[in-house]
Amino acid sequence: MNDMTVRRVAVVTGTRADYGLLYWIIHDLYQASDFELQLVVTGMHLMPRFGHTIDGIRRDGFPIAATVDLAMVDDSPRVVARAIGLGTAGFADVFADLHPDVVLILGDRFEALAAATAAFAQRVPIGHIHGGEVTEGTLDDGFRHAITKLSALHFTAAEPYRRRVIQMGEMPERVFNVGAPGLEHFFRTPLLSKPELERELGCPLDGVVFLVTFHPATLDPGSPAQQCQELLAALDAFPQARIVFTLPNADPGGQAIIPLLEDYVRRHPGRCRLYASLGQQRYLSLLRLVAAVVGNSSSGVIEAPSAGCATVNIGDRQRGRLRAASVIDCAPQRRDIEAALRRVLDPVFRATLAAVHNPYGSGDVAARILAVLRTVDPPGLLRKPFFDLG
Repeated sequence: MNDMTVRRVAVVTGTRADYGLLYWIIHDLYQASDFELQLVVTGMHLMPRFGHTIDGIRRDGFPIAATVDLAMVDDSPRVVARAIGLGTAGFADVFADLHPDVVLILGDRFEALAAATAAFAQRVPIGHIHGGEVTEGTLDDGFRHAITKLSALHFTAAEPYRRRVIQMGEMPERVFNVGAPGLEHFFRTPLLSKPELERELGCPLDGVVFLVTFHPATLDPGSPAQQCQELLAALDAFPQARIVFTLPNADPGGQAIIPLLEDYVRRHPGRCRLYASLGQQRYLSLLRLVAAVVGNSSSGVIEAPSAGCATVNIGDRQRGRLRAASVIDCAPQRRDIEAALRRVLDPVFRATLAAVHNPYGSGDVAARILAVLRTVDPPGLLRKPFFDLG
């Protein structure tokens, strides 16, 4: 391929979370004359119970090249395993029809593994974003590292992760530390003011506000529902706080959490709201206003520090990831969660938030990734010698 060739880049998105992180990469690929964006939508985006977020993608104006339905009737391990197989078959057909030059995949979920397997088997080079990380409390760790070994290009979120990918045998010249793509929103996305956000959400945001997202920790022997009950019990100790909940991902154990959240919001209608999906603009706008992000979402570790927001990170789901000083870790037990919440509300701790350094970069990620995609020769990426550190 020469420099004037239009390169077809298939971008796979399966959840509200990864779409938010990929947004500016998708945007810049769509706007660039030397790329053809092929957006492939799957997973939670197609599920009404998670907000049918494919509608939001359409509202953003991006053309959707294909969809892959994983037929997930529940979140049991058997159904998730079957979804990987159905996804692999579906992505195989999609990639055979689209003939992408490169497939871009972000993260560590089972949908991403299915897409990577289909692309690799059809000799389509894979560019992997957010590889090299460690999350000891979830199956995602295994999915992420498997995708790394299937990928030809690697775009890591921090220098230690770049080194880990190389340690796994990947060629150093194909591993690029570009930073975390989610941080780009703080520089490019127009965020909502407090009055605008209050109108959008239909509730006041005065005083102490917590933004709560709790996912199952899929390798934790404890019950996700029981851990969620511990979290809700801890929140009861802060009756003055307003709480905005978002639903968990479609991971094993997530369905047991949802009715607990729904019941809690019903019992506290004046101060609690529950959303299937806030969308990236509302979510990031909230980060600037809330007292803390509470739960175990990666956004509390990666994005929240750049918003000057404290994080109460519960349990092992994010164990192993780099931490800013604004992240307070605690066990999934009522007393520990309550103590962490009291700490993030302490004026002495809050005075430190403005000076927190985020280890995940400065946010200029899309341009760096597109620059790499412009210079590589996709057919040449198919040869992937193992790099031995010696």
